[in-house]
Amino acid sequence: MMGLTMIGVVVGLAFVAANLPFLFERVLFVWRPSSGRKEFGWRFLELLVFYLVVGGFAFLLEKNAYGSVYPKNWQFYAATLCLFFVFAFPGFVYRHLWRGNRRRAVGTPRGQG
Repeated sequence: MMGLTMIGVVVGLAFVAANLPFLFERVLFVWRPSSGRKEFGWRFLELLVFYLVVGGFAFLLEKNAYGSVYPKNWQFYAATLCLFFVFAFPGFVYRHLWRGNRRRAVGTPRGQG
């Protein structure tokens, strides 16, 4: 039962961490860009950093629970990175599709401004 709980914690943490770059305008929660808006490149870099942080946490959990870490090949990291990007989809939709359309609808019409 403890193994399933650890998996649930890591998956939940990965989901939350994958969406954080799209919820806040500060880079790594500290630095505000001079333009006032965080560009997509910064968000992508944060996504990679959070992937490494969650991976490190999972590594520590595995080592503490089982005493050693099962060896993993590049395929494991490629699959988990893709899964992390899929987890980030709700934050991407919120930031770039849903929220962007709301601002455009409230602001000036497309042809004017």
